[in-house]
Amino acid sequence: MSGSPYREIQQKQERILQVGRGRDSKEMPSKTKGKGMKAGSQKKKKNVGADVEAKSAHRLAVLEKELLQDHLALRRDEARRAKASEDQLRWRLRVLEAELQEARSEGKAVYAEMSRQCQVLRKEMETRSRPLEEEVRGLREQLETCQREAEAAREGAEQALRERDQTLAQLRAHVADMEAKYEEILHGSLDQLLAKLRAVKPQWDGAVLRLHTKYKERLRQFGLNPLDL
Repeated sequence: MSGSPYREIQQKQERILQVGRGRDSKEMPSKTKGKGMKAGSQKKKKNVGADVEAKSAHRLAVLEKELLQDHLALRRDEARRAKASEDQLRWRLRVLEAELQEARSEGKAVYAEMSRQCQVLRKEMETRSRPLEEEVRGLREQLETCQREAEAAREGAEQALRERDQTLAQLRAHVADMEAKYEEILHGSLDQLLAKLRAVKPQWDGAVLRLHTKYKERLRQFGLNPLDL
């Protein structure tokens, strides 16, 4: 025990034990005394011993009473401290319960507010997402239409290119055939023209010579020299 009341009680217990041991030692007969003591002296000593024993018993009773009172005071003090601690713990428990209830109320309020905000946000998202979904659906349909049209245009262009290539090939073949025929006709015509020219060339040469002579004679008639012209 470390407290001051406990030390006092321990000291009183030690004194009671000392008083008890002293009384017991006085009651025990001494072995060193002689057996030939007189009866009167022994009776006197017994009376003195009885007085000492009575005083010791009274002192022991007083000490035991004080010890009991100290124990009772200590128990009452411990009971008061325990009661004070219990009251403090109960007060602290009530405070904690109130704080817990307040925290629960605040938590419920926060949860309710968050739930309300979530519902508002969900409605806003639904309101905003519905037109966007419709727009996306429309754009997807337009894209599919454009893709189909582009595919049809590509196929049409490829078909037109194939037809053009085929037509060009036919035209080239036709042109080549016509060129060959025209060349053949041209060569034949030129040959015929050259033959005719060769046939009429002597006649043209004679006619030219006659005209030349005729004009020279007329120039001389006018006094002109054809070589000066």
